[in-house]
Amino acid sequence: MLILGIDTSTNVGSIGVYSDEKGLLGEITVNINKTHSENIMVMVDNLLNLLEVDIKDIDKIAVSIGPGSFTGIRIGVAVAKGLAFANNCKIVGVNELDIIAGNSTNNDYEICSIIDARKERGYYCSFKYENEALKQLEEYKVGELREYLETRKNKKTLYLGDGAIRYRSLIEEIVGKDNCIFANNSLNLPRAGVLCEISKDREDNIYTMEPVYLSKSQAEREKEK
Repeated sequence: MLILGIDTSTNVGSIGVYSDEKGLLGEITVNINKTHSENIMVMVDNLLNLLEVDIKDIDKIAVSIGPGSFTGIRIGVAVAKGLAFANNCKIVGVNELDIIAGNSTNNDYEICSIIDARKERGYYCSFKYENEALKQLEEYKVGELREYLETRKNKKTLYLGDGAIRYRSLIEEIVGKDNCIFANNSLNLPRAGVLCEISKDREDNIYTMEPVYLSKSQAEREKEK
């Protein structure tokens, strides 16, 4: 089985192809502040050409369904559904917080994924590996990070995601330096290879799979004023 992974939920765009026999065959990940609509299909075509894989040989499309950038999420889900329809293949949506947590295989501590939502707010969730499987410990949420971090004071935790980078000093201030671990920056980027790995035993209904926003868009907030 071949899986094509597409992640455009943040500024990072990542495309990967995964084989259930050989594992990750290839991945392109770029961290650029551009609209993903400009380059997502170019990245898909380039990777497939490099690997000499025909899009018709893809059995499943895995896509990040958010949270993150509203525009990026919509682009990724639309592209994934379009490819799945056109090529009659399976589809699965994976939460971006799971993908970020999946960058680590640390079994010793809880893992907390944080995606920056600006102004000391974030999308967040905590996880723990049990029997080599990533287990979600709480609901996906968005909110004030100060309030959330107060609940993690006595838990030694590995913090991942662009929110962990941006708010590192805030995390250290609230939970204490002895209770927080930070990874190399490369592990804070969502990767399509991880997305594919998570999705290999899962499948969604293409008609009911929807993005996960968790919060209202800027346009919606402005409309309510």
